[in-house]
Amino acid sequence: MAQVNRFPTDFDPGWHPATGLVVGHDIVGGVFALNGGDPAAAGRPGAPGQMTYFAPDALEWEAMEMGHSGWVSWLLSGRLETFYDGMRWPGWREETAALAVGQGLSVYPFLWSEEAHADLAATSRRPVPMREVLGVAADFARQMGPSEPGFLGDV
Repeated sequence: MAQVNRFPTDFDPGWHPATGLVVGHDIVGGVFALNGGDPAAAGRPGAPGQMTYFAPDALEWEAMEMGHSGWVSWLLSGRLETFYDGMRWPGWREETAALAVGQGLSVYPFLWSEEAHADLAATSRRPVPMREVLGVAADFARQMGPSEPGFLGDV
């Protein structure tokens, strides 16, 4: 978590993550983040201290309307299955289980495209470094999304 959020090497009691705290990545470029003190200034929806999700199929941040402890409970509740409806394909479990730590999946046509929305199973996918998955999502969000995605974490 320290590396992903660029924590300082030496303890600094005045340091805090400017936009919020990245707490998770999914393998297709989604980012879960805890909002900082001014989410609007960071281009994120929701209130301070609430969870947000950068959706790679929409190229924008979405408010989750829950705090971190609520998010952890939500992760363990089984509702994650419905959250990812439309983002899974036949054989996704086996395909994702084969990924190494630090890898994600490059999906083409891109998740935000009409083709991927119409038939995710027909996309091609290949393992790539997670840095590449996040970089491509951020670049397209800057070019085509509704706003600058901001910091998605370092991996």
